Amino acid sequence: MSIDIFGFQALWSPYFFASLIILTAGYLLLVTKYRYVFTGNAPVPARQNLIFAVTMLLLYIIKGSPVDLLGHIMFSVHMSQMAILYLVIAPLFIISIPAWLFRWLIAIKGLNTIFNFFTIPLIALIVFNGLFSFYHIPLIFDFIKVNMWLHSTYTIVLFIAAIFMWFPLLNTLPERQSLSGLKKVGYIFGSAILLTPACALIIFADHPIYHTFSNPQAWSSAMELCVPSSALSGIQLSGPELFNGLPLLEDQQLGGVLMKIIQEIVYGILLGYIFFSWYRQENGESKKIDPVLDLNFMK
Repeated sequence: MSIDIFGFQALWSPYFFASLIILTAGYLLLVTKYRYVFTGNAPVPARQNLIFAVTMLLLYIIKGSPVDLLGHIMFSVHMSQMAILYLVIAPLFIISIPAWLFRWLIAIKGLNTIFNFFTIPLIALIVFNGLFSFYHIPLIFDFIKVNMWLHSTYTIVLFIAAIFMWFPLLNTLPERQSLSGLKKVGYIFGSAILLTPACALIIFADHPIYHTFSNPQAWSSAMELCVPSSALSGIQLSGPELFNGLPLLEDQQLGGVLMKIIQEIVYGILLGYIFFSWYRQENGESKKIDPVLDLNFMK
């Protein structure tokens, strides 16, 4: 059965698309025409603005296009969404924000204290990976998945936690460089290890563990989060197997594997850049290179 039966709004999320357009336009105006209202407002390179636009496009694809609807039908798509949102979009978002705008944001009263605490490397690792693992406990997952406000809130909180986790690695603020050299390597390995238990729970389960992807009644309730009730009222559905060619258990296991693969690819790229940077420095190149990313053009 085709997912087209759920209608245009469920497939393409026009309100979410409009929100991202407004957000992107507002950001571009802020860092170009209105950047003079901030202190230390260096010009923002065009490629950094392009990264922000690409980040918003990826966010729409993951959370606004038919991919989001498929994420409520196929667990493997859901886990791919999670991986890209927290391991690709979150770091790209940090890279796209100019240093002077970050300084202004974290100087806001109250926010500075929160930011200082949750970007402590050990705290950042534990909080993000803890929240991610907690979310994928079957009882918790099924409870959150059928409540629109709770699901949206948890998604936002987990995204903020991902920002905190990536910040010690990718931020361009000299005064907030808390990691360097081998510490960054250890940080990446630590994050990979902490995420493994949640993936292992999913990969090695011998039966479908999430009712919102296996039980027709629970699945229908979860579908109400992304499909208007008017579109669901006239449709008789027995469960996600109508749209999913994979058996439920194999789809679940594939989701855990995809999450781990995407994580390993992202972290592998970062580790490769670290060692490449060290190699260049050891061979006497005069240019100082950040051990993770050369982000000097964004300062």
